[in-house]
Amino acid sequence: MDWLLLIAAGCMEIIFALSLKYNEGFTKLLPSLVTAITGGSSFYLLMLAIKTLPLGTAYAVWTGMGAVGVAIIGIVLFKESMDIFRLISIAFVIFGIAGLKLTDMY
Repeated sequence: MDWLLLIAAGCMEIIFALSLKYNEGFTKLLPSLVTAITGGSSFYLLMLAIKTLPLGTAYAVWTGMGAVGVAIIGIVLFKESMDIFRLISIAFVIFGIAGLKLTDMY
């Protein structure tokens, strides 16, 4: 259950970060509401997850999910660079997240 909470927190973090692009300095109501709700939800779910998961692992996974998710969505939606070094860097973050998950299993 703790890992599901953390994954949900990471998904909320991705939506939160993306909504920042659309709220235009909190001048647009709907994107601003999405920013507030998903930001709060992300922190709340992370808070629940760290009750049982190691803090360092949970925080690294949460931030890594957000970074990778936003980077990939940026490539797809905003036509951001698909430079090989960027893709390799994203892969390293994914491997790091997987490694942290594996260390929690033992």
